[in-house]
Amino acid sequence: MVVNDGSTDNTLNTLIHYFDLRSVEVSFENSEDWIPCEKVRGLYSSFRYSHLLVVDKINGGKSDALNAGINFAKHPLFCSIDADSILEKQTLLKLVQPFLNSEETVAVGGIVRVANGCTIQDGALKDVFLPLSPLIITQIIEYLRAFLTNRIGWEKINSLLIISGAIGLFKRSVVMELQGYRHTIGEDMELTLRIHKHLRNKKRRYRIDFAPDAVCWTQVPVNLKSLANQRIRWQRGMIDSLWSHRDMLFNPKYGTLGFLALPYYWIFEMLGPVIEASGYLILIFSFILGIITDFFLMIFLMAYLFGLFFSLVALFINEISYNYYKKYKEILKLLLYALLEPFWYRFLSVSLRIWSFFGYKKGRKSWGTIKREMFMLQTRQNLD
Repeated sequence: MVVNDGSTDNTLNTLIHYFDLRSVEVSFENSEDWIPCEKVRGLYSSFRYSHLLVVDKINGGKSDALNAGINFAKHPLFCSIDADSILEKQTLLKLVQPFLNSEETVAVGGIVRVANGCTIQDGALKDVFLPLSPLIITQIIEYLRAFLTNRIGWEKINSLLIISGAIGLFKRSVVMELQGYRHTIGEDMELTLRIHKHLRNKKRRYRIDFAPDAVCWTQVPVNLKSLANQRIRWQRGMIDSLWSHRDMLFNPKYGTLGFLALPYYWIFEMLGPVIEASGYLILIFSFILGIITDFFLMIFLMAYLFGLFFSLVALFINEISYNYYKKYKEILKLLLYALLEPFWYRFLSVSLRIWSFFGYKKGRKSWGTIKREMFMLQTRQNLD
């Protein structure tokens, strides 16, 4: 199912021409379980691909488009995938497996990897190569660290707070109970939190799982401006989600969520950048005033080594388990950037996350525009 959310770039006509679409008449808005969304202008099916449905609607944002898709979904599970993402073969089967293993499973997230630099042909991943851009390589390390250490850990104690918007498989009945996604820039985290909250309030047994072998390849920002737009939006989306569900914090009703996962996100993810930046400023002024101590330098060294340890563990797991980057030159390059990341990218990331607090209330809550490369232009020749 493809949802065309009022695009202005000729997407619908391109789809009609390429897939040989025809308009179909379906009565739907009187359904009892219809999630409110912007007006659907038309539905299209294909002569060549009978399983394809295109939903054309008035622009309402990503959350609204997802809700429209959920309305027309007819199976017990639905998978949300970003338009700039590509799934590996078998990914959907791997996402479904936790649902087959346990009836308590209500949502499963997959791992998101960086597609920049890879060879994509006819909508499928052909070869994985390391891109040339230092900014993109560093984001690869960042993604590996987030998915191969952070999310695996939270999933083990059923306290995963986010199913990535790029790929997530959900039990449709549960999401319908919640009336779908809410209109917020952090719709993926907000929905995950709301599922936790709803099912714990109902005292229903459930699991939100993570499938590290279910791989989705996505485009990441290729320049600083696009990266800044994305990270500020991410941080504001997280703040929105945490603040909206602040009543869960240290609430015994929510168990490990209330006493472990949420406090971690409040302290280390939301307020962490402010605390970290304060440490940098104290270090600089201590040097200027000549009052720096060996103990203080040791603390900073330990913090650097701690972050480096997580990066190296993620790289190790990635190569042992998946072996995407087969050339020693690429592996050494990843190791080098892992060593250098704290000295430039970390400062950039912290600065952007702090900036997201300024003008937060009156700040823009839309998705905005992020410059990405086109899949069709990514070939081995370009990299060589």
